[in-house]
Amino acid sequence: MKSELFLALGLAGSLLVVGAYLLNQLGRLGSSDWRFPAVNLAGALAILLSLTDAWNLPAAVIEVFWAAISLFGLVRAFRQA
Repeated sequence: MKSELFLALGLAGSLLVVGAYLLNQLGRLGSSDWRFPAVNLAGALAILLSLTDAWNLPAAVIEVFWAAISLFGLVRAFRQA
């Protein structure tokens, strides 16, 4: 049961990240819109949490960077508002 929960969390995180990117490419969610880095941050954190059940160092490294860049973008968006 626990593993399925972490798997679902990782899949949800992946959908958030890919969905935000798709919306950005479709012109429906600009990269300067605060929601873009917010969704990316949520997705990266969900994936990182899922990795506590099935550890993968390269995936963890990319998600830490993804979360940090998203946090930077979120702070930047709020400072510009």
